[in-house]
Amino acid sequence: MEILTRDFYDRDTLTVAKDLLGCLLVREYEGERLVGRITETEAYIGRCDKACHAYQYKRTNRTETLFAQPGTAYLYLIYGMYTCLNFVTEPEGEPAAVLIRGVEAVEGEAAMARLRFGKEPGELTAYQRKNFLNGPGKVCKGMALDRKLNGHDLLTPPLYVLPRDREAPAIHCGPRIGVDYAQEAKDFPWRFWVDL
Repeated sequence: MEILTRDFYDRDTLTVAKDLLGCLLVREYEGERLVGRITETEAYIGRCDKACHAYQYKRTNRTETLFAQPGTAYLYLIYGMYTCLNFVTEPEGEPAAVLIRGVEAVEGEAAMARLRFGKEPGELTAYQRKNFLNGPGKVCKGMALDRKLNGHDLLTPPLYVLPRDREAPAIHCGPRIGVDYAQEAKDFPWRFWVDL
């Protein structure tokens, strides 16, 4: 399978957010390939979205990556402790991105379990298995993603995305999570997910 091209990301953010569902997020880490099938995304569009870090084209050191070329990784910290992974979309200079909220382990599950919990997969509790990679901070911890990858070009290793390896899943949509401060934008149905 070929790595997704820049043209894939250089489109309407809502379309990209839906089209990423079922695609394979690949992280090459310490000689291993960690692969997760993307199961949940959220769209953020700076020109009109009060939940976006670059709302109304606000440029800061933190948001500068959002203005980069499409297909750039935007990683930032929330609550001073959890890393979130986003993919920059739309033309360069247009601040928009897709947050990766959840993945399903496809390859490298043992390494992911050690990164997340310090345990082997067979040692995980039912609760840990259910909540393995179902949140943006959990995805980043389980796939060894940190702010050092902020600004990384997603067309190159060690972090990239491959097309779906199976038929397109049925997509659900609803409001995004954790953006209650964003006035009318808190109700935008810009979270997309698939059932496992």
